Amino acid sequence: MTNELLLTHEMLAPMEAVLTGTGYRVHRLWEQADRLAFLAGPGQTIGAMVHAGEFKLDISLMSEMPRLGLIACVSVGYDGVDVDWCRSRGIAVTHSTGLNAEDVADHAVGLLISAWRGLVEGDRRLRAGQWTHSDRMRPRPSLRGKTAGIVGLGHIGEATARRLEAFGMQIAWWGPRPKDSRWRRAESLIDLARESDALMVCARGDAAGLISAEVIAAVGPKGCIVNIARGQVVDEDGLISALRDGSLGMAGLDVFAQEPTPPARWEGVPNTVLTPHTAGGTLESIPQMIAMTLENLRLYFAGEPLATPVGGIQ
Repeated sequence: MTNELLLTHEMLAPMEAVLTGTGYRVHRLWEQADRLAFLAGPGQTIGAMVHAGEFKLDISLMSEMPRLGLIACVSVGYDGVDVDWCRSRGIAVTHSTGLNAEDVADHAVGLLISAWRGLVEGDRRLRAGQWTHSDRMRPRPSLRGKTAGIVGLGHIGEATARRLEAFGMQIAWWGPRPKDSRWRRAESLIDLARESDALMVCARGDAAGLISAEVIAAVGPKGCIVNIARGQVVDEDGLISALRDGSLGMAGLDVFAQEPTPPARWEGVPNTVLTPHTAGGTLESIPQMIAMTLENLRLYFAGEPLATPVGGIQ
């Protein structure tokens, strides 16, 4: 079995040193100006891809690699990978399930508090010399006693719910499949949105368009939407429109329909806190995800059962 790897995205370039140090021969997909020549040459010997799961992986590329047997996603998400297609070709897919859930939940709560209490706007006003005593006479509402609606009660959703419960918020959730939980599951997503003061989007990345204009409107002019899932899960045009016309109160976003998101797209959009897809990346979580990727690679090339196959399927 070949020990040649393909790094699929330049974001993963820092992994090359540790991969080569472990004995793999590494190729960089983004440097292949002539894809056909690459596929006819090194592509014939690639045994595994190391991938950032949110980016779409081209089936036409994979189909021309006869020895490809593993897509090792460093990320928790794998929505850019056609898992069914891979399985039909005997290609395994792994991911770093659950390893950064606590960090993502921390970030989600930070986005909510920042938007809800106007922390970023307050910082801006102070630095611009616009702080007046009247600012203290325009109080914002407390989170205590409000309802947080969790969309998707996986590892991240559960960690987010625990944190918000500690703030004195009421917790409800919705997901497409029932599960055992101490928190109440809403009858539908739209019902959850209507009762939520803060809608926390923790759904899987393949749920494109789940947070539609109807859902956004149901959260309402006093509500907040926080998205730490994937940009495509939320109707971003509808979200921006609702923020501009006041039919949605606030938003905290770490993910976007296009990344990096064009700054002009957010010019003048009020009551927003934006971060550049950094929720899952900490000094603690990134090494853990890299270590899990290395372990899945080791197991695969050794012919042993994988540690974290997608869906638990080898």
